[in-house]
Amino acid sequence: MKLLAFALLWTCASLSAQTGPYVASREDVPEPIREFRAAWIATVWNIDWPSRAGLSPAQQRAEMVALLDLTQQLRMNAVIFQVRPAADALYHSSIEPWSHWLTGKQGRAPSDGYDPLDFTIREAHKRGLEVHAWFNPYRARANQKVSAASTHISKTHPQYLMTAGSQLWLNPAHKPVQDRAVQVMVDVTKRYDVDGIHIDDYFYPYPVGGKIIFNDSAAYNAYRSSGGRMAVTEWRRDNVNTLVQRLHRSIKKEKSHVKFGISPFGIWRPGVPRTIEAGADAFEHMAADSRTWLRQGWVDYLSPQLYWSIDQKPQSFSTLIKWWGDQNSQQRHLWPGVATERIKSSTDRKRTSREITNQIDLTRKHAATKAGTGHIHWSFKALQQDRDGIRNRLSSSTYSQISLVPDSPWLSSKSPASPTVSSRIEGGNTTLTWRATTNTDDLRWWIVQARPTKSKSWRVERILPIAANQFTFRGTPGAVTVRAMTKTGRLSSAKALQLK
Repeated sequence: MKLLAFALLWTCASLSAQTGPYVASREDVPEPIREFRAAWIATVWNIDWPSRAGLSPAQQRAEMVALLDLTQQLRMNAVIFQVRPAADALYHSSIEPWSHWLTGKQGRAPSDGYDPLDFTIREAHKRGLEVHAWFNPYRARANQKVSAASTHISKTHPQYLMTAGSQLWLNPAHKPVQDRAVQVMVDVTKRYDVDGIHIDDYFYPYPVGGKIIFNDSAAYNAYRSSGGRMAVTEWRRDNVNTLVQRLHRSIKKEKSHVKFGISPFGIWRPGVPRTIEAGADAFEHMAADSRTWLRQGWVDYLSPQLYWSIDQKPQSFSTLIKWWGDQNSQQRHLWPGVATERIKSSTDRKRTSREITNQIDLTRKHAATKAGTGHIHWSFKALQQDRDGIRNRLSSSTYSQISLVPDSPWLSSKSPASPTVSSRIEGGNTTLTWRATTNTDDLRWWIVQARPTKSKSWRVERILPIAANQFTFRGTPGAVTVRAMTKTGRLSSAKALQLK
């Protein structure tokens, strides 16, 4: 009898959401705030995770959960997780060996068989966070003192490598090197539920003291002997451009919703714009023609590393963010990297946490009309260490509300159907339950919005994974809505459900 009574109460509560005192209204529900808020999680040299090579799998998982919990607490919405630091893998791969930075020995798998990338994706999605898998396409050995596994490319195909200072580098001129980079990134795109594929600023190696530290003359001479006419620096840029285009096409062919992003050196060329100076010419020295990638739409987002301060005139953050916005003719996402790591650091003792939030404010100002706003913190450790109170500054002001990752309309213009929603008030709390009205394959999140009683302001209360179907409020808000969000960022329409 009690079960029957409960069932009747639940049925009435569900119906009341639509036909009783709690009714769908014509009240406009504003679009949520949109801003990409992410941090890089670097695994090379154990910069951010795991804290040292060889931790037990349980310790590694606990550390990752702590990082993701902090990401959610700060109202951020994404992590950029390094899974291929040096032609190795922090995930199950049949192509490349397990990373030394994970288990302490290259080629050694986690002792309990867990997959760090799969674990991170599942835990991040539970918390409403995107995961972008971060690859280095060319670095082969970050430290030649670390023993390479017999299956590592430096052992199996040493002819494709060149020395770059203390490191070994895969030569971008060789097609098998490009093939390997495309293969590993498409493999991850296919097998994992990633939201993005990301590569960083390491193309041809950085110069040291203005001098090239690698020798690719044999490959260039072979190119010239075969009839090639490009000058050496133009030829290098063409090698890199070819890879960028191949990656973009290949990722989209596998899963069209997965975003492809690059984080290049923050200055395209010294003297562009006129007041900008730089110790390295990324265009000439590293063969990184990042402006072309943005202008041609070969990326879904570009994250130039703007690690200088606002007042540092030769490399002014404000000058550079405005210039990059002006180059964004295809209206792709422009999400600059900000150097949170430099707060009170040995290289920049004057930098405060306010500098970072001021840079975010400038990004919002300049990028708001250039296909949305966003930024990425380098790196997560600075947020963990709470340098100069950065966490409170972010959570109390800059990130005072939850934001959604910006829509990518060039990936899809199709909006999802709205879910059906019902409410139940019990013990002073309000529980919403909903169900999808269409296939959920293209959906990523449920977005719960609410307006307090006697208020006109709506807020995002929670971003929930698509497997969820319920959310409980403490107390009863004035009105609520639940919206579906696709993997490309499209939102369903919203109908306010008035509760008071």
